Amino acid sequence: MNLLVTLAAGIVFGLALAAPPGPMNAVIAEESVLRGRAAGVRAGLGAATADAIFFVLAYLGVVSVVRSVPRLQTAMIAVGGGLMCYFAVGTARDARASFRPTSGTDPMIEGGKGFRKALALALTNPFQVLFWLTVGVGMLRPGELDILAPLPVVGDGLAGALVVSTGSPALLGGFFIGVVSWVTLFPVSLVAAEKRIQAIGPVIAVGSAVVLGGFGLYFLYNAATTVLAW
Repeated sequence: MNLLVTLAAGIVFGLALAAPPGPMNAVIAEESVLRGRAAGVRAGLGAATADAIFFVLAYLGVVSVVRSVPRLQTAMIAVGGGLMCYFAVGTARDARASFRPTSGTDPMIEGGKGFRKALALALTNPFQVLFWLTVGVGMLRPGELDILAPLPVVGDGLAGALVVSTGSPALLGGFFIGVVSWVTLFPVSLVAAEKRIQAIGPVIAVGSAVVLGGFGLYFLYNAATTVLAW
């Protein structure tokens, strides 16, 4: 029972990282509606690969080093913001082009561009970095987490009812199941919706450019204000 609870908690953690609207889902959405389902999945796997890299770095203790060097964190935020703005411009240009080839087939993305683009953004995405500096490190530490015990009023009565084993293969396996499930199913659902409503393609592409540009400018502003405060 505890194994299943831990596995389910890992899946929830994975979905919590992958599903919320943000720069990574904007890239996946852009690749899906502009270049097809396969391109969207490849972009999603690029983001998931970044999580696998962060997992290894956290396991080796490198993440703790990043957490102890605020200026390095600020530099990563600045680089991430710059990349998001750069890709936002490219997305805006693509949004003005044709969204589907006349043949009706999904075009192969040239040279794995979407995968590399998503991987580069994910490795410098402050949200993803912050997750691995906090929740990610906690998942790796062996121990137990009583999820319901901290609840007000009813916590004492529910203590021990839902216990997750941190640092276990079930939790970490569930986490990556959640991430991979989202980055593969999200592009499929977008392409299916776009085929039913052709107008959704341009809307998603423009929205992706706005999201990337907005987050990019926010992170650049955050980095600039941090540097000025030094």
